[in-house]
Amino acid sequence: MIDPLAEIVSMLRPSLPFSKAASGSGNWRVDGDGDGNPFFVVILEGSTRLAINGQPDIELEENDFVLIPAAYRFTMSSNTENLDDGDDLLRVTKLGDETRHGDPTGMPNMRVLIGRLAFGSPDTALVFALLPCLLHVRGQGRLTALVQMIREEAQGDRPAKEIVLERQLQLLLIEALRSDAAGLETPGLLRGLADKHLGPAIRRMHANPARAWTVEDLASTAMLSRSVFFDRFQKQTGMSPMEYLLSWRMALAKDMLRRKEGGMKEIAKRIGYGSASAFSVAFSRFVGVAPSKYGHPMHMGS
Repeated sequence: MIDPLAEIVSMLRPSLPFSKAASGSGNWRVDGDGDGNPFFVVILEGSTRLAINGQPDIELEENDFVLIPAAYRFTMSSNTENLDDGDDLLRVTKLGDETRHGDPTGMPNMRVLIGRLAFGSPDTALVFALLPCLLHVRGQGRLTALVQMIREEAQGDRPAKEIVLERQLQLLLIEALRSDAAGLETPGLLRGLADKHLGPAIRRMHANPARAWTVEDLASTAMLSRSVFFDRFQKQTGMSPMEYLLSWRMALAKDMLRRKEGGMKEIAKRIGYGSASAFSVAFSRFVGVAPSKYGHPMHMGS
């Protein structure tokens, strides 16, 4: 059976353009501006407070892992409540390959690894259907160990480095997303897959995207009436069944066009269109550019 989670994560082709080790001592604070890209934090020692995009603080402890799909503003700070007049909260010192925040000579009260992710095959609609706005995984040492392995690989210069890194990052995303903490509070693909009725229907869409699916077909797979299935799908995933199917078909088409896998007629057939012209019209409407032009460098980030 097709695994939609593994399929989408593999298609994202994640890479690690930036990572760093940091620590904090005494009283300290870091105010940062992100560029909307995903980043992750893993606490190696101690504890810290983290606020993302103006949301309330969350307390992070040793072995906690946080993944933020789109970060714009963030603040990390010490848990210390008593501030001395002489404290320079924003002081930054370079200690070897580690960035120290706060007191450069004191014992650290936090040690962390931070990384920024990039996707070689970005598809915003699917990424945000897959990821919660903030994923906080508590106390899973295997994620901490995996992040350390990723950083070591990124800093090294061993053969097949890029392939190894991509596989490790795929594993990191899957491990985080399938954890209990992936939380199903917000609508998205994870909630849909976890639903005993919707999960089979979503897997069937992924297994055979070329089929002329109807809401009735999918509702039958889910063993629900058409109206109940439609409403449940919308509530759990945040989009209608046909919107999700279209998003997945177009993600597949983008990937095939990037990889130059087949001509227009073949791609159209593989994702359920009867002709190249019907596919071209649908793709142009959905993506905003004709498929014949999509593979050009200026459109690779679309």
